[in-house]
Amino acid sequence: MTIDERLNELGIELPPVPAPAGNYVHAVRTGNLLYLAGKGPGEAAGKVGGGISVEEAYGHARETGLILIAVMRQELGSLDRVNRIVKVLGMVNAVPEFGQQPQVINGCSDLFVEIFGEKGRHARSAVGMGSLPGGIPVEIEVIVEVAGN
Repeated sequence: MTIDERLNELGIELPPVPAPAGNYVHAVRTGNLLYLAGKGPGEAAGKVGGGISVEEAYGHARETGLILIAVMRQELGSLDRVNRIVKVLGMVNAVPEFGQQPQVINGCSDLFVEIFGEKGRHARSAVGMGSLPGGIPVEIEVIVEVAGN
C-alpha cells in the first residue's frame, strides 16, 4: 500500500503548505537527509497549561504533523520516498510549571506511526518554551531519511 493509499484509507487529507513566514525555505536536503523547518498549527495561539489543555495541544501537534507531511510530499513528490522519520524536535509553549511536553508532542509522533508504520518511529525531544512565534502552542521540526535521488 502506498502512503497516499494509507492516507485515503484513514480519511486524512493533507492541508496546503503555508508560505514561509520569512526568508527561509520549508526544507533543505543534504545527501539522503531532508531537514524540515519548524511548523506550527494554523490559527491556534496560547500557552499549554494556561488556557490550552494537554488534549487540545495534542490535537495541535497532530495538525502540525499533517502540515509537516504536506511539506514532505511537496519536497519529495511522493511520500513513498520517505525511508524513515529520523528525529522530531517538539517545542511546547507552556506555563513554567508545565511538565507534560511528551504527551503533547505524542500528537505528532502518533500520527507519523499511524501513517508511516515502523518507518514513522523516530528519536525525539519534547521541550518546553517560554514563548513561540505568534503565540502558537507547539512548533515541531523533523529530520527525514529519503530514498533515491
